[in-house]
Amino acid sequence: MVGIWVVLRVLTILRTVRSMVGMRNRYLVSAINSFSFSKHKIAMVSGPRQCGKTTLAKMMLKKRGVGAYHNWDEVEFRRVWTKKPSSLIPSASRGIVPLVVLDEIHKDRLWKRNLKGLFDTLEKPCDFLVTGSARLNVYRRGSDSLMGRFFHFRLHPFSLREMDQEDILGPDEMLESIFGRASRQNRQSEDHLASLLTYGPFPDPLFGQDAQNARLWRRTHEQSVIREDLRDISRLPDLGRLELMASLIPERVGSLFSVTSLREDMEIGFDTIRRWMTYLKELYYLFEIKPYSRNIVRSLRREGKVYLFDYPAVKDKDARFENLVACHLLKTCHYWTDTGEGEFELFYLRDKDKREIDFLIVKDGVPWLPVEVKSSDVEPSKNWSRFLAVLPCKRGLQLVNRPAWNKHKLENGEILVAGAAEALHYFA
Repeated sequence: MVGIWVVLRVLTILRTVRSMVGMRNRYLVSAINSFSFSKHKIAMVSGPRQCGKTTLAKMMLKKRGVGAYHNWDEVEFRRVWTKKPSSLIPSASRGIVPLVVLDEIHKDRLWKRNLKGLFDTLEKPCDFLVTGSARLNVYRRGSDSLMGRFFHFRLHPFSLREMDQEDILGPDEMLESIFGRASRQNRQSEDHLASLLTYGPFPDPLFGQDAQNARLWRRTHEQSVIREDLRDISRLPDLGRLELMASLIPERVGSLFSVTSLREDMEIGFDTIRRWMTYLKELYYLFEIKPYSRNIVRSLRREGKVYLFDYPAVKDKDARFENLVACHLLKTCHYWTDTGEGEFELFYLRDKDKREIDFLIVKDGVPWLPVEVKSSDVEPSKNWSRFLAVLPCKRGLQLVNRPAWNKHKLENGEILVAGAAEALHYFA
C-alpha cells in the first residue's frame, strides 16, 4: 500500500509540474520563430533529457493550431515515416503554415537523409521542429546533408531569469545593465536561488518542490541517461562500470579534473575514461571548461574543470553553488551563440602559481567578462590584480551567495561584487 501511495503521489506531482511548465513560454520560443520559422527553416532543438524539449514543442504546436506531433517511439509513425514520409505533412488551414514536430527522430539511422528528402520536395511551406538529446547533437555534426536548411538551438533547464521571464538580454545590454544595476533584487530572487540549489534546474523537481519526488526523479533520470541514451550512441557492454564512474564525478566538480586520478580509482585504462567522459558530454550529463591561456604567462593549458547539468547531485555546498553559476554562464553563452550575437565560449583562468579566476566568458576569441565565485567573501579576490592586468576587458564580476552589491576600483579595472540572486538574473 505504501508503494502504491508513493507512485500516486509522484504522478500527481508530475501532472502539476507539467501543467505549470506548460503555461510558460520557454526562452527559446522567440528565437525559433524569428530565425527558423520566419524563413521556413528546420529548427533543431537539443538539450539534456527532461529539460523541457517536448513540452516546448507541443506548446508551440498548440499555439500554431495547425500541424502534427510525431514521436519515433510510435509504431504507426515509424511505419509511415519509412514508407511515405510526405503523407505526414498536414494541409494548411486558413492560410496558416502547418508545424510538424518530429520528436526523437534521431533514433532513425537515416533520419537526416529522409528529412532532407521530405524538406526538399515540399510543394507548399511547412515548418519542422526536430527535438532530441545527445544523439541529435552528435548527428548534427555528422555530415552536411542538411546544411543551409536548419538552425540549431540548445535548450537548457531553468535559470533564475527564466523562472520570472522569458526574454534574454543581448551581450552589450546585459553588461551595461548589470554594472548599472538596472533592476534591484527582491525576496523572490533569493527564494528562486534557494530552490535551484535544493531541487536543481530541471522542471519536474524544481516546480514540484518535493524532496521525495526530487530524489526519485534524480535516480530515474541518471539511470535513463546512461541505460537508454548511452545505449543509443554506443555499444558499451558494461554500463554498470560507467554508472560507477558517473557516481564519482560529483565529488570532483569545480576542481581540476584528473583523468589519471579517476583511472586509478576505477582501475581501467586512460583512453577508456576519456571515451566515457566524451559520451557523458554528448549526453548533456556534464560539461567541461578548459583554461584560457592566450597571453597568460605560466597559464595552465590542459587541465579542465567538470560541472553537472543537474547540480544538486554535488554534495559540497560551495562546489554546488559554483556549479550553478557555471550552468547560468554556459546557458547564456549558448543562447548568444545560437542567436548570432557572436561566438561565445566559457573558460577559466589559472596559472601555475595556483592563482585562479573561476570563469571567463570569451567573445569571438577575445576575453569579454571574467567571473569569480565566492561563498560569502565580499572583498575582491586578490587574484583580480593578477589577471585584469593582462586581459583586454577591464571589468570583472565576483558573485557571492548572499545579498551584496559593491563596486571596487582597482589599478587595472573595476570589480563588481554582487549577490548571485540579483546578478545572475541578468544572464540567460
